[in-house]
Amino acid sequence: MKNFIVKSFGELTKGELYDILRIRCEVFIVEQECFYQDLDNLDQEALHIRMEVDGRTVAYARVLKSGTYLDEVAIGRVIALERGKGYGLDIFREAVKVARERFSAERIKIRAQLQAEKFYNKTGFVRIAEPFMYEGLMHVDMMLEF
Repeated sequence: MKNFIVKSFGELTKGELYDILRIRCEVFIVEQECFYQDLDNLDQEALHIRMEVDGRTVAYARVLKSGTYLDEVAIGRVIALERGKGYGLDIFREAVKVARERFSAERIKIRAQLQAEKFYNKTGFVRIAEPFMYEGLMHVDMMLEF
């Protein structure tokens, strides 16, 4: 059974924070072989969303209010640990829902890895800028308006 847990930085237990940072490092730094500073001082301002299945974290995303990272409400650090099960879409759709409910988002902006652009297109996001290098990989800014 899927379970979504949404917490602010201050609400996270040490174990939850460790789990989040471990899986972000596992996917973004080790798996993608991209060396960048993941600890960017934005986690303290973010809402952290974990998706658990049978008590295990299988997906994660964070949501930031407008003006914290980008000029609009932003979603980032989207991870699905088990591929091919729809967990990526599940966590991302939950992040959009959280952005709308908690931050009254009328627009959501993401800085997506270029290879994931089609994934985000499935949820209604459209490219709003040309690709650029960011954190060692090509990215593209995308927007969803309601």
